[in-house]
Amino acid sequence: MVDLEFWLQLAVVLFCLAVGGRFGGVGLGAAGGFGVSILVLGFDMQPGSPPVSVLLIITAVIACTSVLQGSGGLDFLVSLAEKLLRKWPRAINFVGPIVCSMFVIFVGTAYVAFAVYPVVAEVAASQKIRPERAVSASVICAGIGVMASPMSAAMAAMVGIMSAYGYTLLDILSVSVPTYFVALTCACLSVNWRGSELEKDPVFIHRVQTGQYTELHTHDRINVEPPKGAKLGVLIFGLGILTSITVGSVDALRPSWEIAGKISKLPIPSLIQMVMLATALVIIVLCRVPSDKFASGSVFRSGLIGVVGVFGISWLTGTFFDTHKDVFVHYFSDIANSSPALFCLVCFCFSSVIFSPTVSTTILMPIGLALGLSPQWLIGVWACCYGDFVIPGGAQIGCTAFDRTGSTKLGSFVFDHSYMRPGLAFVTGGTIAGYFISQVML
Repeated sequence: MVDLEFWLQLAVVLFCLAVGGRFGGVGLGAAGGFGVSILVLGFDMQPGSPPVSVLLIITAVIACTSVLQGSGGLDFLVSLAEKLLRKWPRAINFVGPIVCSMFVIFVGTAYVAFAVYPVVAEVAASQKIRPERAVSASVICAGIGVMASPMSAAMAAMVGIMSAYGYTLLDILSVSVPTYFVALTCACLSVNWRGSELEKDPVFIHRVQTGQYTELHTHDRINVEPPKGAKLGVLIFGLGILTSITVGSVDALRPSWEIAGKISKLPIPSLIQMVMLATALVIIVLCRVPSDKFASGSVFRSGLIGVVGVFGISWLTGTFFDTHKDVFVHYFSDIANSSPALFCLVCFCFSSVIFSPTVSTTILMPIGLALGLSPQWLIGVWACCYGDFVIPGGAQIGCTAFDRTGSTKLGSFVFDHSYMRPGLAFVTGGTIAGYFISQVML
């Protein structure tokens, strides 16, 4: 039975989510901790358990990726991305999103694509192609590229949740990767003919006439020799990813022990943690990465901020849901099973105010499982947890500035920005395609 105390506790959770979503990152984690304090100290609720395995996976991956950045490997990858973008300039509306996405998929964080976005905008403008098309699709596809990356925090969260139901990293990738590229195609097509051609755009014409826009002939990094050890660092990082996927997907390769008369295999989360830390050490030793480079890069800082966010807010929602699990199952399980599309809509709306697919995944997937939705179905519709583009964030704001033609806009009413169309096309196409792909692959 739902009483007044339940609604007061729910109000605390929603308030903390709203406040944390406004500040993001550390603010999100701090708001989660504040909410847990109120629920435990004010309502005598038993605190839930934070998703420790997920947090440790994310931390290990961040450590490895930051070491790769310190070796110069990320800069080397950026130079390759620039070369590909400039090789097919007329196809920038498709090449831009694909290149940015592949960059993110390999490294595991959308932050690294920031180095490529300005190139996308300038290549499009140089070809007199409306930059809004390529820029908006690139930002959306790169931001959601983490769902197809074996090394992303969002994937770590998904693996940590679904491994308890017998699904491996390879199982999830077999659905998320083809789903991702179907959704990417939807996003690119949705903007390919968007707006007037650049030379007919009144904003662009005005900027040219007033001298606000001039052609740039900037030096790029295509022919710059990468730092010593950069290529080796990328190779070692790739081998680490391959090792995690291979060993995690083949049961015979995972060690096992007999504990209390039962055979227990090495958990996949533990496997990923140890392989990523080991990979980081190999890169440090063989590429001679200076110690001051281990944690000084942008990847390490942004990654740990994300860890704090996941820690606090998942602890808050876990505490509330564990206490009232029977209530949710009783009232909402039938609705979720009879109208699963409603659950997808709820996930999308929730993720749009959280600004973190990892946090959304960590919170919503266990709730879906508790409501009786199958792991197979949840893996298939995972794209619905990527609604963080609805309210423009750092990536959207920054890339709007990168487009010097003025074709990419943030809008006047929060939701009428350039990124909304490709974002909705991606999520809708990905959710539908993922459902059918999961029926075949799982």
